[in-house]
Amino acid sequence: MVCAAVRFEHPAARHLVSLLPPQIVIDAADVPDADWLHGTLRLMAAEARQPRPGGETVITRLADILVIQAIRGWIAQAPQAQTGWLGALQDRQIGRAITLIQREPARDWTLESLAAAVAMSRSAFAARFTERVGMPAMQYLTQWRMQLAQSWLQAPGALLADVAERAGYRSEAAFSRAFKRHAGIAPGAARGAQARAAGAEIR
Repeated sequence: MVCAAVRFEHPAARHLVSLLPPQIVIDAADVPDADWLHGTLRLMAAEARQPRPGGETVITRLADILVIQAIRGWIAQAPQAQTGWLGALQDRQIGRAITLIQREPARDWTLESLAAAVAMSRSAFAARFTERVGMPAMQYLTQWRMQLAQSWLQAPGALLADVAERAGYRSEAAFSRAFKRHAGIAPGAARGAQARAAGAEIR
């Protein structure tokens, strides 16, 4: 038996975890390319049986691979993964647009520039994005920026101006207004609440 605990820190990963079922069961007999499963488990077992320098790091990386592959397998087969955000990620053009937003949140994206980046007309892209994701593209962009900003604000010594710039806002005031609309509180208040929560956990 191999047991592991995995922590997901990135906002996209946390969103993914919220969509996963309580359990993912993989039957090797039903997996067409099960070699990855057997091979990864064999390597983990070998590292655990014979401790060597760097073994813990190797096991950690293999565990990451095992989890990722298990999630990939579930996404490829589960009916509920074919709709909503997960389904949109598998759409060639809408998935590409989501990837662009997540990789470059500070870029001055517009509906037109996103549509052009995935070779679609503005109107077709807008309609398809909303249909597949469940919200308009610009709303998704703002939501993603705010999720990132909440994570960045937790970093020790994080400056509001830096967080605003990384989130694609030209001024602290514009960022603060957007953040308050999204989170219901100002960025400074959110940072203070997070710091107090962290202190309470330590105590």
